[in-house]
Amino acid sequence: MDLLIIGARIVTMDPRRPRAERIGIWKGLIIGLDEELDGLRFARTIDARGMTLMPGFHDSHNHMSTFGRSLINIDASGLSSLDELYAAIRERHEQLPEGEWVVADSYNQHRLGGHPTRQALDTVAPGRSIIVNHNTTHLLVASTPVFERVGALSADWPVPSGGFIERDEGGEATGLVGEQAMGPFRDLTRPHSIDALAAAIGRASDHFLAEGITSVVEAGIGNSPVVGSSPIELAPYQLAAEDGRLGVRAQLMVSMENLKEVTASPDDLIDLGIDLGLRTGLGDDKLSIGALKMFTDGAIGSRTAALTTPFCDHDSTGVMQFGEEELQHLATSAARAGWQLAVHAIGDHAVDVALGMIARAREAAPTNTKRHRIEHASIVRDDQLPRMAELGVIASTQPQFVSSLGDAVLAGVGDREAWTYRHRSIMDAGVRLACGSDRPVVSGNPLTAIRDMVMRRTSSGRSFSPDECVDVHTALVGYTRESAFAVHREDRLGRLSAGFHADFVLLDGDPLTAAPETLPSIPIAATAVGGALLFDPSGIAGR
Repeated sequence: MDLLIIGARIVTMDPRRPRAERIGIWKGLIIGLDEELDGLRFARTIDARGMTLMPGFHDSHNHMSTFGRSLINIDASGLSSLDELYAAIRERHEQLPEGEWVVADSYNQHRLGGHPTRQALDTVAPGRSIIVNHNTTHLLVASTPVFERVGALSADWPVPSGGFIERDEGGEATGLVGEQAMGPFRDLTRPHSIDALAAAIGRASDHFLAEGITSVVEAGIGNSPVVGSSPIELAPYQLAAEDGRLGVRAQLMVSMENLKEVTASPDDLIDLGIDLGLRTGLGDDKLSIGALKMFTDGAIGSRTAALTTPFCDHDSTGVMQFGEEELQHLATSAARAGWQLAVHAIGDHAVDVALGMIARAREAAPTNTKRHRIEHASIVRDDQLPRMAELGVIASTQPQFVSSLGDAVLAGVGDREAWTYRHRSIMDAGVRLACGSDRPVVSGNPLTAIRDMVMRRTSSGRSFSPDECVDVHTALVGYTRESAFAVHREDRLGRLSAGFHADFVLLDGDPLTAAPETLPSIPIAATAVGGALLFDPSGIAGR
């Protein structure tokens, strides 16, 4: 056999055998644990020296290529004032040749004291094309040269339905652009080349491996004003997989805007689809097509999540990016064509719409057994929980929102706090809970997210619905077994058992016994995908 690892505190995430000390690997698969290995010979043995070995983390919702590109942009996530942001933009402007874009990512107006403005961007970087992306990715701010290229300085510019451009009392654009209106602005820098995107995917993959992540779901490729980098975005993933830059396993959601009218046999009842009938399931365990990504509303931080009653600090009930009739037609057509649905729904009104879409899609396509998902499910009322369970909906949540976004979110939701970023009550209702990051919206470290599920504290230390706390083991299940279930890979990912992929992380500490507040500081000693240690800074493979 290829590899034997001994001396490990193995957390299998398998209820039938929770713990082990030895694990054997052959041709990328686990062949057994402990006594199952007796009598076998191995080409190589590694002594883990008491480290914790557990299944690699599975991020059920992230934007991989966007995150990879953000690693070379200005990172505004840690800035605390508009002056700091403007200073960073001025510095990048002075470094770059004339004609190149300045892009900043992940600004938070609640932390900065307000949104940046078009006029201020023009002052710190005269004549420069600048886009500053909000941390939710549902807003951006652009400089005057960008507005001029789009043609959107005029108040007569036709704003796409489901989007907006903020204007002052005199009708001047402040620079703030939201939701569907972002498309023409982002299109000025898109499509990114296959090589550029493959490089971004490689950067993101390396970052994930360093955090113990072995598999991910990319939450939207192709044409889309909100997500997606290129109409041929599958190609850079294929290239990165072929040349070894894609170290993690990746399943790719396809954005709903890529569906188009297709001609099929009347017996098939398929009227919308992707060329050649592509659908959920194509590919292998390394790279595959996942769900159809559908959008309803915006986000809480941008105050564009669709609520049944207005935000506490904003006279709005949010934004629905598409009409309900259009969404329903897309959902039922996609379900008939064999797609798993992954519906972005953050506000409670959006969750109502998403549940209606999924219910009617199941009626229209009763033979489609794919596990439909609601992405985020950020504000869920008590009466919506049993309906989610009845429909078999998977809640794909982002636990780190509690600490990273919690203070600003609480200011907007008010007495809806008990409905917001739910964990315990979702599971108690019988709903499967898969965990992810929505990276680059937050930093995305799984151990940070697990801490947040356990402690539920905002960055200021405020308690956030403590009744929704779970224990560490339950949180780990959400980042391993349940996330594997959400992508129909529960028979080969998410636990350490014979026949499963040898995807694991070695931790220099035990998350099950560590103090919850120390979880993010547990070192990642090594990360393996298919038995190969792709992240191994200390040379454990050579022991």
